Amino acid sequence: MSDHMQPSGATVKVFSSNSMQASLGELLPQFERAHHCKLSVEFDTAQLTMERINRGEVADLLIVNASTMDQLEALRKTVASSRRGLAVSTIGVAVLQGAPKPDIGTAATFKRALLNAKSIAYTSAGASGIYFADLIERLGIGEQVRGKARIQPGGLIGELVASGDAEMAIQQIPELRAVPGIQLVGPLPGEYQVRSLITGSLFAGARQAQKAQALLDFLGTPHAASVLKAKGYDLPGSGPT
Repeated sequence: MSDHMQPSGATVKVFSSNSMQASLGELLPQFERAHHCKLSVEFDTAQLTMERINRGEVADLLIVNASTMDQLEALRKTVASSRRGLAVSTIGVAVLQGAPKPDIGTAATFKRALLNAKSIAYTSAGASGIYFADLIERLGIGEQVRGKARIQPGGLIGELVASGDAEMAIQQIPELRAVPGIQLVGPLPGEYQVRSLITGSLFAGARQAQKAQALLDFLGTPHAASVLKAKGYDLPGSGPT
């Protein structure tokens, strides 16, 4: 990541959830400098990461939501004893910076905001987008929302709002906060909210296991926790913010 560095060994490869992109972008160069190593990080949705691993792709460290980690542990793709809870992500709503913020504080006003929005962006393969697609069906507004949806497989969906291609974005709050030019309206109402635990674990047979473990330990430090909190995460064991 840091071109000016002089790495002393092989590259440590990391597969990570998209939602961690902004946090790791700040934290990993610090780890590289302190440990004199090079990190290669590939960000993707949990679903697409799972597909890649099932095709035989490997890394040294994996950072994904707990349910995906459970599945990979069952397949013995990861080292269960190394698993660590890192952060808790919640789903939120964002609009263009400076635009009026719709009222999403209650179940009724949230549903009304979705119906009133001219266009809504969400992912098709990301955990938040999959959940939202199910939620609008439960709310009885699936047809109306799909008719004005702006959908892409993964990535920072808030970029569609920043570019003017969508009026509203639904995604994990850290991913929304990572996009310049948009503003967070707030989290989904409590009865519709999902708290997703982000976990880290070593890959089974990791080639750079020692450095990967050191990185996992670093991501569990108070310093890393303060960065994660600033990027929009809750911390494991904490209640909703």
